[in-house]
Amino acid sequence: MGEILVGTCSWTDRTLIESNRFYPSRAHSAEARLRYYASEFPIVEVDSSYYALPNEKTSRLWVERTGDKFIFDVKAFRLFTHHPAQRRALPGDIEEALPSQLKTKTNIYLRDLPEELLNELWKRFENAVLPLDNAGKLGVVLLQFPPWFLPGNEQREHILSCQEKLPQYRVAVEFRHNSWVNEKNKERTMAFLRDNNLPYVCVDQPQGFESSLPPIAEATSDIGLVRFHGRNNEMWEKKGVTVTERFNYLYSEEELQEWIPKVEELASNTRQLHVLFNNCYEDSAVSNAAQMRWMFD
Repeated sequence: MGEILVGTCSWTDRTLIESNRFYPSRAHSAEARLRYYASEFPIVEVDSSYYALPNEKTSRLWVERTGDKFIFDVKAFRLFTHHPAQRRALPGDIEEALPSQLKTKTNIYLRDLPEELLNELWKRFENAVLPLDNAGKLGVVLLQFPPWFLPGNEQREHILSCQEKLPQYRVAVEFRHNSWVNEKNKERTMAFLRDNNLPYVCVDQPQGFESSLPPIAEATSDIGLVRFHGRNNEMWEKKGVTVTERFNYLYSEEELQEWIPKVEELASNTRQLHVLFNNCYEDSAVSNAAQMRWMFD
């Protein structure tokens, strides 16, 4: 059975810090909080890199503040996965170099960017996480695609192009539309991922929506991933709610138990399995991650 690493999708969430139910009172700085988190869990997902490019200095600090075997999964910058990015989220010199017709737009899309600027963004992302990779602390770069990213040759080519932009890193793929794994497309999707050594991200999330993927356990590479998004059906696709409200959910022990045989099956088919809780409201994620680790002890 492969190594099972359990953690959360953030250690800096404001509601977690303000809850005062995880970090000790002495952990009042960014450094202290990461050091404490890393003393409790072996892995974490970097969520901030989805909203803005990370930087090398920060990555070096993360290396220094965690133990030798600690792992960071890093979410890809949202522009790379066809999500809109706010123009002000771009580095200043990239924003300045935008074509004139884009300088007044609030949001920028992948299709809008000239190729040379897009390549520069990829290069900066690659360099930013290099300290993690050099230290043996980079797990995967997570490509989380939006609900409107539907199965097709163009979409599969884009996934491969993302891997080509980061040739020395492992990229993992999370879909947000159930057509990727429906009866018609599941076999082709999994074969595509296996053929290209791309980890499929298994998910637990609210059901009944087009964005809902079933809670299947499928290993398509030697690294496996499971992300727990909670089961807050009321808020999952509700307009105008915050990310915090959408992921406000605490799993019961019975709900976690449902995944134990699936996690064990995934671990038996991988050398390393990342189990990450994204229900980052107050201490829900850290509590459920601790429960899940206890179940395997």
